[in-house]
Amino acid sequence: MLPTIDWTDAGVVMIDQRKLPRREIYVQCRTAPEVARAIRTMVIRGAPAIGVAAAMGIALGVRQSRATGTAKLAAEFHKTCELMAATRPTAVNLFWAIDRMKRAFASAAQAGASVEEIKGRLAAEAKLIHDEDLASCRAIGAYGATLVPDGARVLTHCNAGALATAGYGTALGVIRAAVEQGKRLTVIADETRPFLQGARLTAWELVRDGIDTTVITDNMAGWMMRQGLVDLVVLGADRIAANGDVANKVGTYTVAVLAKAHQVPFYSVAPWSTVDLATPDGAHITIEERPAREVTHVGPTQLVPGGAKVRNPAFDVTPHDLITAIVTDRGIFRPPYSETLRAGAQTGPSAP
Repeated sequence: MLPTIDWTDAGVVMIDQRKLPRREIYVQCRTAPEVARAIRTMVIRGAPAIGVAAAMGIALGVRQSRATGTAKLAAEFHKTCELMAATRPTAVNLFWAIDRMKRAFASAAQAGASVEEIKGRLAAEAKLIHDEDLASCRAIGAYGATLVPDGARVLTHCNAGALATAGYGTALGVIRAAVEQGKRLTVIADETRPFLQGARLTAWELVRDGIDTTVITDNMAGWMMRQGLVDLVVLGADRIAANGDVANKVGTYTVAVLAKAHQVPFYSVAPWSTVDLATPDGAHITIEERPAREVTHVGPTQLVPGGAKVRNPAFDVTPHDLITAIVTDRGIFRPPYSETLRAGAQTGPSAP
């Protein structure tokens, strides 16, 4: 399985996704600020992977602390949490992981744990978040594969694969699980401008796995549907609001509108940690704006004339009424999402 991120004695190791597909390079983050910088600069990306990275970065910062008392350690811990929280605003998994680390710290401190015991507890919690994400992706794949018919032509957008998670993937986990069941699939991958996650990362993962993959530019998706070449759309999510609105990589909304117009099923796939019942709808989701250079340049080559204004929202919000179903590790949820997602929060995970 593709190793996206790992906890080691020397620090947090992650594959540099900016270098793919030309070079497979692993970055070793030796400090919490280095992990935060890796998240902010897209060395690692994808909502679940960002959450895992933040947890490991927090554990790394605590492990390196020279504090001799829990009060001093707590002050440093909360500063590190703030550092991680300031990296990227849209993906809820980041904040979910930080909150989980905060609860682990508080639980250990309230139990009278020593500084060294707290350090060990946080390292164990970060590794548990990593391992649980892997298990979650497997469960998501098992649920989602039931929605994929044999011979399907699947359109996906951005990268919701092993690279976006601790491994296996969410949307690509569904594709992988279907292939593992013996289903014959072909995948159409939107290139996903401006960062090209589909062309660079999704295609790299799927070709590596021997899965039939065709890359198209983002503005070709509608025509492919019009020609009857797309049977379903499967993609990830960075935050799912209580009413079922989904924030995902910019361009997702466009694909959803096209899918609705052509009566193509549209599935949003994510771990339960991406479901944010505290956010009532998509209008309350903060959309990250990234540097203009990601739009104006491809590598060192400038494409946009100087003086032109540039917008670079990294995400958009797809309204719930365009989504056929939401697939999580707790099962498949269908409209009305305001009711079914609330019920999912109460029942907990079920067996795929």
